[in-house]
Amino acid sequence: MLKFKNYDFKRYNISLLIVVTVLITIGVFLIKQVKPDDYKKQIIGLLGGLVIAAIVSFIDYHFISKFYIVLYLFNLVMLILVKLIGIEYHNAKRWLDLRFFELQPSELTKIILIIFFAKLFTIFEHRINNVIFLLISVVLMGIPTYLILTQTDLSTSIVLMTIFAVLIFTAGLSWKIILPIIIIGVPAIGGLFWYIQQDYQVLLSDYQQERVLSILNPEAYPGTMYQQDNSIQAIGSGQLTGKYLSEGAGSLRGYHHVPVSESDFIFSVAGEEFGFIGSLLILLLFAFIIFRCLSTARKAPDRMGMLIASGIASMFAFQVFINIGVVTSILPNTGIPLPFLSQGLSSLISSMIAIGIILNIRLQPKKQTR
Repeated sequence: MLKFKNYDFKRYNISLLIVVTVLITIGVFLIKQVKPDDYKKQIIGLLGGLVIAAIVSFIDYHFISKFYIVLYLFNLVMLILVKLIGIEYHNAKRWLDLRFFELQPSELTKIILIIFFAKLFTIFEHRINNVIFLLISVVLMGIPTYLILTQTDLSTSIVLMTIFAVLIFTAGLSWKIILPIIIIGVPAIGGLFWYIQQDYQVLLSDYQQERVLSILNPEAYPGTMYQQDNSIQAIGSGQLTGKYLSEGAGSLRGYHHVPVSESDFIFSVAGEEFGFIGSLLILLLFAFIIFRCLSTARKAPDRMGMLIASGIASMFAFQVFINIGVVTSILPNTGIPLPFLSQGLSSLISSMIAIGIILNIRLQPKKQTR
């Protein structure tokens, strides 16, 4: 489990931990601006997250991956428990009450499925282009994705499907399979997009459909666009350097009119307080984390390490893209946190576990036997 003799501690990526700590610290500051009484929980999350990342960084990812089936089944149990005894907020049933805090299992699902499919695709690397194996993989991915989709968590479901696509492509899926999927898939996606706009569609709930339609025709859905419209105004009001530098701390802020600005819309707070320059800096910090994940994938000691690092890179990249796309009204409104910045211990813990795994892969320069 702890193979310190195999670790090259000169490769321990302290810079990655520093950048992550800076991002979480920025998140604590932003949450304090919105909810002065809640930021202390995020400080506890910061300290606990660093401990978790440090511990995970010393646990051999090969050891963790041995339990890939157990992790997958444990994940299904948690998702089923959410349906049976989960807590509901804002018409979304996504949390389990663990007394000391509320756990959102779908956040852990991302990490668990990355480990599960990285191990699966490593064991069956010579069957990756086998149609039956691909169908089984799709089913295994589809079960937890469906359970999360029924929580009305469309955004996390899309993130999971994106991670799966990246993993199976990185695992060596043949272009003979990819090209027909693209040829058939692109028109199918276009047809699906048309279908979900129709009154008789059954794939999305009414409010999910409204969120899609509101992006296409904002004037017709002013109530649905309220959150995003106010978010854009808040970001724009920050201008170049933000209100915090020009006006100091104060209560007259546009983000106070953005619901859940401490969580899914935390970037609107950053835009108003730090302006364009501060927002750009935050994006550069995210870019550094994603680059480090990709660099770790390229230098990974084996195939499984490469797949895990690639999956984590895609997870961070797509979550950042979706979250900021929603906050800036480029994409329909979906509830997904911004990694490291948004309030929420489940998201923070999941992200720090991912960072710990990246650190461990980086520690192992020599090829490991499976």
